[in-house]
Amino acid sequence: MILSPTEIGLLALVILLFFMLATLLLSKRTNKGTDEAVLRAQSELYGRLTQLSEHHASEQDKIVRLLTEQKLSLLQTVDEKLLQITRKVGEGLQMSAGKTDETLGALRERLVKIDAAQEKISSLSEQVVSLQEILANKQARGAFGEIQLNDLVSSVLPPAAYSFQAVLGNQKRADCLLRLPNPPGAIVVDSKFPLESYQALRQAKDEREKLEAERFFKASVIKHIKDISEKYIIPGETAESALMFLPSEAVYAELHANFADVVACSYRARVWIVSPTTLMATLNTVRAILKDVHIRAEAGIIQREVNFLTDDVGRLNERVDSLCRHFEQAGKDINDIKISSAKINRRIERIEDIGGEEKENLPPSRPPSVGISA
Repeated sequence: MILSPTEIGLLALVILLFFMLATLLLSKRTNKGTDEAVLRAQSELYGRLTQLSEHHASEQDKIVRLLTEQKLSLLQTVDEKLLQITRKVGEGLQMSAGKTDETLGALRERLVKIDAAQEKISSLSEQVVSLQEILANKQARGAFGEIQLNDLVSSVLPPAAYSFQAVLGNQKRADCLLRLPNPPGAIVVDSKFPLESYQALRQAKDEREKLEAERFFKASVIKHIKDISEKYIIPGETAESALMFLPSEAVYAELHANFADVVACSYRARVWIVSPTTLMATLNTVRAILKDVHIRAEAGIIQREVNFLTDDVGRLNERVDSLCRHFEQAGKDINDIKISSAKINRRIERIEDIGGEEKENLPPSRPPSVGISA
């Protein structure tokens, strides 16, 4: 406990008085004859104690007053600080509430977008599952390739240049028959999708499984090439080659990247392997060929019309020459008419000049005389 300076002074005074009293008592024991001095000392000690009590009471009152004033000041300061803190806390809460509302609004908007995206993802997942189910079935997978082939061909070529599910002379049905003029003739496009062997190749975990999957994939593609070569290359009816359409760019890339011997086998069998991208380029080339053939077919008509136009231009030149001669003759006739008119004008002027000279030479006329009877 820390004492104030006043309390320390009072404590020192009490100790001093205590020592004085002890000294007096000791002197009383040594000199019992000094009773009056003892009484006087006691009286002084009592007086000092009384003064000390009064002084202590007044100091205590001062301390109480100071403590009361400090307490009131401290309470007022605390109240002001509390008011300031309350006001700041209120403002902060209002700002926080506003920011919280904005954050919640933005969060609600994001949640709405997330819900929409989730719906799209769910729809896409359903579509992917549906596509997986389609591709898992061989017949559905074949229909998927034929539909993609149909869309590509119909979007590039005119309707007269192709036909789907065309029956050939050997009673085989082609997925698509491109009707090109000779040469090269009609070209068959057949859709094949070796998905099972490709998936086995992609899912191989070790070297043994990979070798087996490669053999399976190679055998599947070579079988498709052989079937197309035997069924859809008919001398005299179709072209000397055919197209095998792979509706997957991944399968096409894997085949050309790692199975060059299979691609070489397709070249020997005159079966050209195409993907959606390369088929689009091939169809654009076919369209250019058809356009060139159409232009050549119309070249005779154009030449005949040009000959007729040349004859018409010749006749027009003759008629223009004749019209020019007529214009020249008309111009000559107009010049002759102008000459004749000028001569006539000159003669008229001479006649007028002669008439004017005769009038000047005649005597002045007299008025007639009036007879007067006698």
